[in-house]
Amino acid sequence: MPTERRSLIMLFGGTGDLAIRKLYPAMFKLYQKGNIRDHFAVIGSSRYKVDDAKFREMVEKSVAKESSDKKLIANFASHFYFVTHDVTDLAHYAVLKSKIEELDKKYELQGNRVFYISMAPNFFGTVAKNIKNQNLLSSDGFNRLVIEKPFGRDFESASELNNELSAAFDENQIFRIDHYLGKEMIQNIEAIRFGNTIFEALWNNRYIDNVQVTLAEKLGVEERAGYYDNSGALRDMVQNHIMQIVSLLAMEQPVAFKDTDIRAEKVKALRSLRVYNVAEASSNFVRGQYAAMGNGKEYRQEDGVPKDSNTETFVAGKLMFDNYRWSGTPFYIRTGKKLADKFTRVDVVFKKPLVDIFAFPQSGSAPLTANVLTIFIEPNQGFSLTVNAKNSEQGFHTEPVSLKFLEDSKRTKETPQPYERLIHDVLKGDGTNFASWPEVASAWKFVDQIRRVWDIQQPIFPNYIPGSMGPVSADELLARDHREWVYKLNQ
Repeated sequence: MPTERRSLIMLFGGTGDLAIRKLYPAMFKLYQKGNIRDHFAVIGSSRYKVDDAKFREMVEKSVAKESSDKKLIANFASHFYFVTHDVTDLAHYAVLKSKIEELDKKYELQGNRVFYISMAPNFFGTVAKNIKNQNLLSSDGFNRLVIEKPFGRDFESASELNNELSAAFDENQIFRIDHYLGKEMIQNIEAIRFGNTIFEALWNNRYIDNVQVTLAEKLGVEERAGYYDNSGALRDMVQNHIMQIVSLLAMEQPVAFKDTDIRAEKVKALRSLRVYNVAEASSNFVRGQYAAMGNGKEYRQEDGVPKDSNTETFVAGKLMFDNYRWSGTPFYIRTGKKLADKFTRVDVVFKKPLVDIFAFPQSGSAPLTANVLTIFIEPNQGFSLTVNAKNSEQGFHTEPVSLKFLEDSKRTKETPQPYERLIHDVLKGDGTNFASWPEVASAWKFVDQIRRVWDIQQPIFPNYIPGSMGPVSADELLARDHREWVYKLNQ
């Protein structure tokens, strides 16, 4: 049976898009399963003047598609309360404090409090400071702070923000959400690696030729153009999602499967990541910006984007780890908008046999292909292993065959969504699937160097067409190493 978690959730930005689309449905799933039930309450806040009834109506509407049981939905929504709040007005925190204490008694929450900031990042430090200074923290239960990305826009700003948060909360109380870490197959990386001797024994530079991580998006910037032009693919995708995936692929086996040990190994891996000098950054990273095609606009024609914008909508790069396990084995990454399709996958390419005994001249047999372990993260969930086998034709010829497992639609539908998993982890106090400050700091130090180089170079944009897999330079990046991307168009 699920363990019921007692807690008050104070949500700053309670009427925002993220709360409506993701957070309330995720909480409702936890309510359906009994992870939260009688002893929880949610206070939503924003500058809007909304009463409890209107707020509950908003919540019910956001979770309506999750169940046809209107009574269950109404019972769930009855735990929601609203306080009109300006995070910069200290007087408003007294109102919050009174409401929190009232609900703590009503629902017997034992002083457990989660403060979830779903607002613009420039308010993170202000809210954290005022939560502490205005005595909203509990003295007899847990206090946890949840913040959304972006966590800074470079190492300096991230460090300043972290200092502000650390003045009010301890590191083990801070949960930096990266929703990719809540995805089923991202969490499966650890199971595949450390639960199978067949892979972990070979998970090193002696047997793996290269690792490829692809996060492709089919849409353009859409309504996010204003935000995106101040961020770009490097900050928006590489610094957080991709670096977290790479750290899971590169880390050593933890002593135990618990958050402190897993985080420690991820930090070690990221600290061994080679930070490039100017010449290395120029040759090992490429960027792109999508052009117009058909009725679609090129990036510089999108609403809210300057006509001379050099913001990248595509990034591909080569990462190198200077440690015993990975020395000499490249990790190739790529991500971009308006690509061929929307998907996320990891391809682990193993080295070919040193001697291909089947490729004798008179055989006419094709050379052996590399074994490839592919982890499908989305939209499909599963993995495949490509191996060489004899085909059924006359003579002796080999061909690659795929051993594949994909979750069926029923199982995929039943799989908890990322925010459901992550909110549950916050209530448990499990930081495994959240980024620690040392991880964030290491990622920013690496990304900042790429950004500095790009800021002094003038790119030739646009340089790739929608529906492709990015600019030609992304293929040339691997071709220089006599390699190629495992996923190619029409494959």
